[in-house]
Amino acid sequence: LALAAALLCSCTSPVADANSWWSLAMNPIQRPEMYIIGAQPVCSQLPGLSPGQRKLCQLYQEHMVFIGEGARSAIKECQYQFRQRRWNCSTVDNTSVFGRVMKIGSRETAFTYAVSAAGVVNAISRACREGELSSCGCSRTARPKDLPRDWLWGGCGDNVEYGYRFAKEFVDAKEREKNYVRGSEEQARMLMNLQNNEAGRRAVYKLADVACKCHGVSGSCSLKTCWLQLADFRKVGDLLKEKYDSAAAMRISRKGKLELVNNRFNMPTQEDLVYVDPSPDYCLRNETTGSLGTQGRLCNKTSEGMDGCELMCCGRGYDQFKSVQVERCHCKFHWCCYVKCKKCTEIVDQYVCK
Repeated sequence: LALAAALLCSCTSPVADANSWWSLAMNPIQRPEMYIIGAQPVCSQLPGLSPGQRKLCQLYQEHMVFIGEGARSAIKECQYQFRQRRWNCSTVDNTSVFGRVMKIGSRETAFTYAVSAAGVVNAISRACREGELSSCGCSRTARPKDLPRDWLWGGCGDNVEYGYRFAKEFVDAKEREKNYVRGSEEQARMLMNLQNNEAGRRAVYKLADVACKCHGVSGSCSLKTCWLQLADFRKVGDLLKEKYDSAAAMRISRKGKLELVNNRFNMPTQEDLVYVDPSPDYCLRNETTGSLGTQGRLCNKTSEGMDGCELMCCGRGYDQFKSVQVERCHCKFHWCCYVKCKKCTEIVDQYVCK
């Protein structure tokens, strides 16, 4: 990683924002065993990488498939967390993945950067534990001080330390290789991205916890073996969604530092999300901002929340239609050992925004 950092320092040319490493989620990547050491064409053919990220790819080619997996899990989690919002984390069919909407330094962009960085930490940490990467193995985290003395520490844990370090090098590379005028809007966006990347990585690190397995005669649990284990990624998404709701509005100072727009609030920590631009309302399709609008989106007629037809449809009204839903029902357990269900058909009312 030290060598990689040295290589990155030599890159200062700006990179077009149209492309992103997120595109690794949309394109099939060869499994690590398919790589040949020093096979630079593999990295040169991957879309969306900045010059610094491409150099890291050449050094750590076997990592790339797991970066793609991390990006996919991040996109999936983003779409789950915002499934009932006007902006639902929709992807578009190009190398930017999320489209022009990411050019706005909004709360939604902040969440996307954070959850993407978290996805890389998660995927790389687990790949280390599973022996998929030659440069890392099981976690070497020190034994927790509060672990009972007769419990063993030494199971193969998720290597969140390595995952954090590698994700920091790779994900932040695109931002750090840019050289913007101090106090400019471009510098503000760069600092915003770095802050949110760090918040995402720390969310994974913070939620990793001790897991244990019992040993003993007839399940007596007279002995336990414990190790460090990543939290389910849904918990990471839930935490970052809370950070999204409390994200801090920032602006760039003349000294090139992010500062609060409203000084009545506390300065955000490294675990908090920040944004520099107000969010669009996402009500109408707008090619300039990249908003897809809410026309045709399903809404909940009885809800007063963001998923309700009034808010989701932005006051434009909604259409009602009936749909047929088929579900498993009347399930029975048969000895031994399977469950048999019937199929029930139900006609339900659904509503879509005009």
